[in-house]
Amino acid sequence: MKSQSFKELIVWQKAHQFVLAVYKMTKSFPKEELFGLSSQFRRAAISVPANIAEGYRKRGKADKVRFFNISEGSLEECKYYLILTKDLGYASTDQENELAEEVGKLLNAYSNKILSSNSQPGQARTKKGKSVKFGT
Repeated sequence: MKSQSFKELIVWQKAHQFVLAVYKMTKSFPKEELFGLSSQFRRAAISVPANIAEGYRKRGKADKVRFFNISEGSLEECKYYLILTKDLGYASTDQENELAEEVGKLLNAYSNKILSSNSQPGQARTKKGKSVKFGT
């Protein structure tokens, strides 16, 4: 059965969890980062599930994949902010890094599924050939 809402997609659910983790982590950043790293990090994190949601309703393959690609770009930006957060000593980022990696693999698999006509419904393969269920 096909998903009825972007909220049913595992990739969106994991991306949303990532945003919540970023918000929780950035609450403890120094006050001087309120309009700096905290704001930039939160905006980039929000962009990941927001573009998944927007792309979900697009009808054409190219349009759908474009929004998932924007999500991937925002996720890469967040990965840099995780490095910066750790290097500045603001927080430990191990859990957030793991979640970001998981979201990245799911985004890649979902994009590949959209572009591929040979995949089974509700499944796609990562670059390493691992089968991933992304929500149906």
